[in-house]
Amino acid sequence: MRHFGHISPTVRKDLFHQEPAEFTGASPARVLAAALGATLYSPATRPTLAADIRKQAGRGVVSMVLCLEDSISDADVAGAEENLVRQFAELEADATELPLLFIRVRTPEQIPDLVRRLGGSVRRLAGFVLPKFDESRGIAFLEAVAQAEAASGQPRLYAMPVLETPELLHLETRVEALAGISRTVNAYRERVLALRLGVTDFCSAYGLRRTPDMTAYDVQIVAGVIADVVNVLSRADGTGFTVTGPVWEYFRSQQRLFKPQLRRSPFLEEGVEELRTALIEHDLDGLLREIELDRANGLLGKTCIHPAHVTPVHALSVVSHEEFSDAQDILRPERGGGGVMRSAYTNKMNEVKPHRAWAERTMLRAEVFGVAKEEVGFVDLLTAGLQV
Repeated sequence: MRHFGHISPTVRKDLFHQEPAEFTGASPARVLAAALGATLYSPATRPTLAADIRKQAGRGVVSMVLCLEDSISDADVAGAEENLVRQFAELEADATELPLLFIRVRTPEQIPDLVRRLGGSVRRLAGFVLPKFDESRGIAFLEAVAQAEAASGQPRLYAMPVLETPELLHLETRVEALAGISRTVNAYRERVLALRLGVTDFCSAYGLRRTPDMTAYDVQIVAGVIADVVNVLSRADGTGFTVTGPVWEYFRSQQRLFKPQLRRSPFLEEGVEELRTALIEHDLDGLLREIELDRANGLLGKTCIHPAHVTPVHALSVVSHEEFSDAQDILRPERGGGGVMRSAYTNKMNEVKPHRAWAERTMLRAEVFGVAKEEVGFVDLLTAGLQV
């Protein structure tokens, strides 16, 4: 699979200076973690789940979470598990390329039980999402994933812990909660693909809910937790993990939102302005600002609960030609001794040693999301991604 692989090679050639690379479930974990992109959540109760997965793959989705936890009622869990087994059996015989599929469970005991019931179709499973993750629960969850992998014969089942407990949010317990999480995920480093943030649970602890014109970073209690999670768990010194961006809760119909704008060329100014206006009017302006703030604060990828959010996340994840140029200059072998230089775009200072970690992360993002041509911008990428 590859990002923007659902659009034609001709269009990709027009958009990208460097096209997104192909990857598979067997690719290195650092590549898969960066490539998760917009991870689309779906309740495991959906009767057409297999068809939905195929449909979303055709629209550019590369990672999905099939949820047995908060998105369904307690009474529906048993039926949802049975539905997952049926739907995976249908996917087992499917020759089409599918997204990376994860199951969000409620308890550690569900993990080996589900893997046993999936049988041969477990090969379609990339791993599990682990809710309410802390040190005590985390060890049991991660051991369950390891045991299920060994029993299934799969080469790797990954785990994605969700950081969302009150202990992590509350100031008086946050330091120890973070230290405990750090100890746990480091003990299972090869199994942990990425860490996810449960911002809805954080807000719930204080009876808060952000509006469509506010980002998670406007809610100071939440912004403080995000900063501390990145501080402890996502350092660029080789000890950090990929931390993904929080969910955006608001949506409207993708078709109604974007189809009128596709009648005009995105390269025409009036077409660009129409699309920008539509984004603002349909509650996506806040999403776009939050995606930018995610990256500025060290997060990569995003939890999504509606297909309309996927293409904006991916379009804003593409590396600009200017970013790529700066990263290349900083990482040139002859710059190994350090120093400072004017950027090729002659608009900033590139200092080799302080900017090296940024450049390395940028080149990894360039590998999985590609590099836009110099004249190609977000609106061009967004529009192309939607014309399928």
